[in-house]
Amino acid sequence: MSRPVTLYTGQWADFPIEKMCEKAKSFGYDGLELCTWGDHMEIEKADQAYCDKKKALLKKYGLDLYTISTHLVGQCVCDAIIDERHKGILPDYIWGDGNPEGVRKRAAEEMIKTAKAAKMLGIDTIVGFTGSPVWHMFYSFPAIPAGMIEKGYEEFAERWIPILDEFQKIGVKFALEVHPTEIAFDIHTAHLALQALNNHPAFGFNYDPSHLGYQHVDYIRFIYEFPDRIFHVHMKDVYWSDVPMGIGVYGGHAEFGDNRRYWNFRSLGHGKINFENIIRALNDIAYKGPLSVEWEDSGMNREAGAIESCRFVKKVDFEPSDVAFDKAMKKQEK
Repeated sequence: MSRPVTLYTGQWADFPIEKMCEKAKSFGYDGLELCTWGDHMEIEKADQAYCDKKKALLKKYGLDLYTISTHLVGQCVCDAIIDERHKGILPDYIWGDGNPEGVRKRAAEEMIKTAKAAKMLGIDTIVGFTGSPVWHMFYSFPAIPAGMIEKGYEEFAERWIPILDEFQKIGVKFALEVHPTEIAFDIHTAHLALQALNNHPAFGFNYDPSHLGYQHVDYIRFIYEFPDRIFHVHMKDVYWSDVPMGIGVYGGHAEFGDNRRYWNFRSLGHGKINFENIIRALNDIAYKGPLSVEWEDSGMNREAGAIESCRFVKKVDFEPSDVAFDKAMKKQEK
């Protein structure tokens, strides 16, 4: 049986949740990955009755739920700089008076509440961001003093290990979407994050090849480097130019979709990610979880793109072989 294909609702939170369910079912999806903003999943309301209503709503439309995602709040747990950008993505009760340490503390508390909500929903994986105390130092100028990066990873561990300990008690895992601005944004930093956490069993990764591809990180190797830490998978495509552009890999402060950019996200099948090799690698590590479409393409109608992407994933996914293809060629022993 092929893996379920779900739709991440983060880019669709302008639709009420029931309308989103209607659309996802009509698009052909097997389930949803609910974001924790809009009315899709409201953590401050998430008692058992609320969670039961969410499950019943999805069941009404024949949709399954495998994970919920908390990218926005997670980002604020350990970002070095908390400013207007964070205010724009946070609920008022977490932003509060905007004092950075207060924001981080309330964001950490919300993460634990999110794990409790996941348990009430009957799921065991939460996808999200961690934020980073060191991202602002990703380019080494001014020169970074010895030990400064290590200190940042220590701070990350100090802030996240208590959260992850609670996740483990509850029976829920956290899957970091490896991504620029996070504590892990490529293979090397993913190893550093795991080391900082002493390989905490509740911490793993949401595999999204697009964020690795435009950085020219080997996105297939990532799967083989962390076979037991791939807790969830986003299917998302990206295009990057074969020739020099006016705006480089760091984005030049230009909006997504600007045709001068070196890279832009694309609807599945319209970029450069090799999804067949991803499926083969996921088969090799025996990943059996959902393939969640995170649809982002500034140049395409999103409903048309979501329909096409669902069909694309169902076509590209295939089960591993249960027999060696050359076995039948061998002479049978008597």
